[in-house]
Amino acid sequence: MAGHRQLTLRDSVALSGVGVHSGTPVKVVLHPADVDTGITFLRTGLHGRPDRLVEARHDGVSATELCTIIGDPANGSVATIEHLLSALRGLGIDNVLVEIDGPEVPIMDGSAAPFVAAIDSVGVVRQSADRRYIKVLKTIRIEQGKGFAELRPFARGFRLEVEIDFDTPVIGRQKRTMDLDPSVFRKEVSRARTFGFMRDVERLWKAGFALGASLDNTVALGDDGVINAEGLRYADEFVRHKTLDAIGDLALSGPPLLAHYRSYCGGHRMNVAVLQALFVDRSAYAIVEAPRREPVAGDVAGLSPAMAYGPDLT
Repeated sequence: MAGHRQLTLRDSVALSGVGVHSGTPVKVVLHPADVDTGITFLRTGLHGRPDRLVEARHDGVSATELCTIIGDPANGSVATIEHLLSALRGLGIDNVLVEIDGPEVPIMDGSAAPFVAAIDSVGVVRQSADRRYIKVLKTIRIEQGKGFAELRPFARGFRLEVEIDFDTPVIGRQKRTMDLDPSVFRKEVSRARTFGFMRDVERLWKAGFALGASLDNTVALGDDGVINAEGLRYADEFVRHKTLDAIGDLALSGPPLLAHYRSYCGGHRMNVAVLQALFVDRSAYAIVEAPRREPVAGDVAGLSPAMAYGPDLT
């Protein structure tokens, strides 16, 4: 019998680019990792200090302003982890060591697609241990201004319902609901890029943000529309990117969530906050394993695209 086994990469793969906020060149190497190790960053290039391991966990988040940062900035942190984590969680990968020689994951084209392509280039392999899941047992909700984020019980995998509402006709109000599995992630979410307003550029630069942003990695918005010559990849690319971010931030749960996530006018801060609120309440979740099943012809690494993410655990 083949269960819902944990997945890792078949081989190592490297990517290089610049950090969207720091503007710093950085190289990332994704390595296969042992069972039950999760996603861990190996922070190198610390100028005479020893390399540092930083686990991608909700309790290691140190900042959520414009991006998600894990680790201690004084001793070695990693910023803008959400797009890479979104690719890993979206493809159902459990265990990876991320070697990174700079302070920020490269922005690449502003989406998760380059990370997906890198993973696809080496493939994945099923491991010896069954995957565990975090099953949400009761609703956890946080609010901030007009926005909210909540995790609800949901037995059939991981559903996201993300709504944004910008006071500009360029974006306006957009909503998207999806059940996460690798095929849906690839088609509907992975290529959605980060975005920003030209009117905010000078303020962000003065605050030390967006130093590496360009039209090659960001959807830039003026008063009258999208500035990028190629336009949008999806008509609702903005809410799809917010969904991509949420998948990455919520991957800080460790094991995948079995839950229905809802947010309105959310972002990194609320994504992380609702996850932290979940783990504060031990009665709100249970750690479960998937039932075993026979492999199906055509499965990737013995797992169908849907089951690679989440089973039906009623």
